[in-house]
Amino acid sequence: MTILKNMRLFAMVALTICAAAPLATFAQTDEIQVYDASIAPQGKFNLTWHNNFTPDGLKTPAFPGAIIPDRSFNGVTEWAYGLTDWLELGLYLPLYSISKNHDATINGGKIRLLFVKPHAADRTFFYGANFEFSYNATYWEPVRFTSEIRPIIGVHLHPVDIIINPILDNSFRGGFANLDFAPAARIAYNFTPKFALAAESYSDVGPLRSVLPTRFESHEVWGVFDRGTKIGSFEGGIGFGVTPASDKITLKLMFSRDLN
Repeated sequence: MTILKNMRLFAMVALTICAAAPLATFAQTDEIQVYDASIAPQGKFNLTWHNNFTPDGLKTPAFPGAIIPDRSFNGVTEWAYGLTDWLELGLYLPLYSISKNHDATINGGKIRLLFVKPHAADRTFFYGANFEFSYNATYWEPVRFTSEIRPIIGVHLHPVDIIINPILDNSFRGGFANLDFAPAARIAYNFTPKFALAAESYSDVGPLRSVLPTRFESHEVWGVFDRGTKIGSFEGGIGFGVTPASDKITLKLMFSRDLN
């Protein structure tokens, strides 16, 4: 009975998150993930391999010369090191794509600093902040240098997790008011410590000073699984766009494991 009750709660909250999430622009990306404040153990190296494919996406580029999302394959290898129990260093390299208008490309790279409350997985309430700094090819982003500010706020209610990442993207143009608001959210039901199902939402509502009109916004709702194995952890899922400015269908698969 308790499991059935929790499952009903999970379904109700998942539907609420998906219905209430803002309609927004989901830009072409190498990483589709909600951060949960977990980091590599101190002194450990970790590899996460991100891949996503858009079998039915937007047919026009987001800006002149950009990679066309439709039928594009994007990914990156993310190398991380646990410097302390509250700080992880990360390097995204190489960031790559295969697209119908640019063939195979290297799109740039990123470095990041992830600060968290230590041992987030053992806490009811957890939080953190991630800072990324990117160098971009001109067909990936319209500007060479960009950054991301990603606050992390969540609760472990056992077996349900609820996490919000109110992301701000920075193109270093126009100050704070020109930061782009791209929130992500996740609610997961953990059937076991090594298996979970989740609903995720990825959005982009435009710059803080001027939210985009709805017809130019996009929003994607995802169904996701997480599976831990002896060789590492897998996360996969399928996303559906619910506005005209969204990619209609996107698939993702991530693999993560410690290297030492």
